[in-house]
Amino acid sequence: MKTEHIARTFVEYFEERGHRRITGSTLLPPPGDPVLFTTSGMHPLTPYLEGRPHPMGRRLVNVQRCLRTTDLEEVGDATHLTVFEMLGTWSLGDYEGPQSLAWGYDLLTEGLGIDPGLLHATVYAGDERTGQDSASLELWQNRGVPVELTVTDNWWSNGPTGPCGPDSEIFLWSGDTPPRSTPTEDDRWVEVWNHVMMRHRRLDDGSLVPLPQRNVDTGLGMERLASLLQGKSSVFECDVFDPWRRLVPRIWTLDEPTRRLVHDHLRSAVVVSGDGVRPGSTGRGYVVRRLVRRVLTVLWRDDPTRSLGDLPSEVIEHTLDHFRQDTDPGEVRRMLLDEERRFGRLLERGRQVLARPRFRRPLEEEDLHYLHDTHGLPRDLVRTLREEE
Repeated sequence: MKTEHIARTFVEYFEERGHRRITGSTLLPPPGDPVLFTTSGMHPLTPYLEGRPHPMGRRLVNVQRCLRTTDLEEVGDATHLTVFEMLGTWSLGDYEGPQSLAWGYDLLTEGLGIDPGLLHATVYAGDERTGQDSASLELWQNRGVPVELTVTDNWWSNGPTGPCGPDSEIFLWSGDTPPRSTPTEDDRWVEVWNHVMMRHRRLDDGSLVPLPQRNVDTGLGMERLASLLQGKSSVFECDVFDPWRRLVPRIWTLDEPTRRLVHDHLRSAVVVSGDGVRPGSTGRGYVVRRLVRRVLTVLWRDDPTRSLGDLPSEVIEHTLDHFRQDTDPGEVRRMLLDEERRFGRLLERGRQVLARPRFRRPLEEEDLHYLHDTHGLPRDLVRTLREEE
């Protein structure tokens, strides 16, 4: 089942149940939003989760591209990507959590053909402030799905203050043996769908007050689900990476961890560029710069003659097309090559600076600040240059 088929099945299933499809936004939050990038499908909907009426109604569904810089260090494992697509549904003060979970179970087992015996759920166990999520627990017990009760793992918040509430997560077994143990004890249980019962707002003092309406917010990572449905061992093996796996090995011989990082970071840089962001020294631009330079660092580690100019045009075009972006692929390629030239010059200058007697000793925090402020050398780059020695 291809990712496009999964997305279509998901959206049509919820449209048949009264949800209106809303257009996913770009990676760029609206003006005034403090975050750099859209990190989840619910992010653009925050005002409506807080009580503002949505023009499309109280039941919504969409496909949203997201970027999470918090996952950068985890890229390379089987389940994390920097840029990914999130399938999402919302009840804005309409139905409650058990209805959402029932639909989720039916879609996974009937609509997508998943064996119910490969599912496991987790449910909020309750604490001194809020009680156990007994309604979700009862729903899963009635469906015959095993349940693990947790506290911190099943409480969702979007930060230290703001909307929050208990959640119930659905896990799919990825092992090649019959399922055993529980999601917190065995990482072969892969989280695929989170249903948040967003009922509270946390205040500055940590107290909880009811939201004006009781919402349900769900999110399902499409590439993660696709890899499991397609019988693949990681998100990097699902169909959205087909051109990357087919074409990149022809130009660069890479081990598996490096290949995953290169595919993820270049693909992410293409998508962010497709939404109009260019490399820079701060903010969103620095995220693009960091992505490209991490790729160049690992490529040049084994062969300094490698160039992003060798990247096949097909992978750029495929990525822009998949994310429905109208940016000229040639413009994206020029961005990559310009950043490559800038980074090459910076590396050369950095080697010359670090060769000075002053910096031959172990570097202190004052040295790192000086190298950044005076010579434009970030500490991660200084660390990379020191590893070359």
